[in-house]
Amino acid sequence: MNFKTLSSKTVFKARVFKLREDEVLYPDGRQATFHIVEHNGAVAMVPVDPQGRVLLVRQFRQTTGKLLLELPAGTLEDGEDPESCAYRELCEEVGMAPGNLQKIGEFFLAPGYSSEVMHIYLATDLREEKQAGDEDEFLSVEAYTPEELFAMIDTREIEDAKTITGLLLARSQLGKYP
Repeated sequence: MNFKTLSSKTVFKARVFKLREDEVLYPDGRQATFHIVEHNGAVAMVPVDPQGRVLLVRQFRQTTGKLLLELPAGTLEDGEDPESCAYRELCEEVGMAPGNLQKIGEFFLAPGYSSEVMHIYLATDLREEKQAGDEDEFLSVEAYTPEELFAMIDTREIEDAKTITGLLLARSQLGKYP
């Protein structure tokens, strides 16, 4: 199938994304307009402490109107390497630096309307290293065993897609589960 972009223009710029409008020609000759959120991408980490627990953050998300339990994560700065971003965000959000950072996957968050790619890292050999976080982040760090986390996915206590996906990607490396 041959799809052709006839035109593309940025119609809105925000702090972490742009909104682009594309005119596309379909293979059958019809035309359509697409609105696409352009995003630099992001990282999420599955940080495992020395006791084998995974560290998550609980934070308020305005879009949902509630607190969510999530993997620590952050947006890539312009030109930033995902591994460097993962290191920085882990220090900012949980106050820990990884001795070992292993990429375990990547995926599109919402390919129907966004270019955002999420890079997932397993972070081990953690040591304390605090960095100042973002001014608009109010979060608490919580530790859970892998068994607790997968039970929380089953009971829908964990609702965040990147967290569910990241934990599933790390599952074989975290140990055995029920």
